[in-house]
Amino acid sequence: MAKLTKDTLFKAPQTRAETVMDKTTRVVREMLDTETEQREAKTQRLRKTRLEREATDSGKTPATKTKTRKTPE
Repeated sequence: MAKLTKDTLFKAPQTRAETVMDKTTRVVREMLDTETEQREAKTQRLRKTRLEREATDSGKTPATKTKTRKTPE
C-alpha cells in the first residue's frame, strides 16, 4: 500500500467543469493562433506583391486623368 501523507490523502480531484473549461480554452487558443498565422502570412504576401508592383511602376509616371464636366444641352 502507498504511504499516506497529507498530500496524497487530501488531494482534491479536478472538477468536471474545470476540465471542460480547460479543453475549451485550449481549443480556442489553437484556433486564434492558426488565424493569426494565416493573417500574418497573407499580410506578408500582400506586402511583397505591393512592393514589387511599386518597384516596377516607379519608372513609369502615371497618366493623370482629368475629369471633364458634361455640359447640359
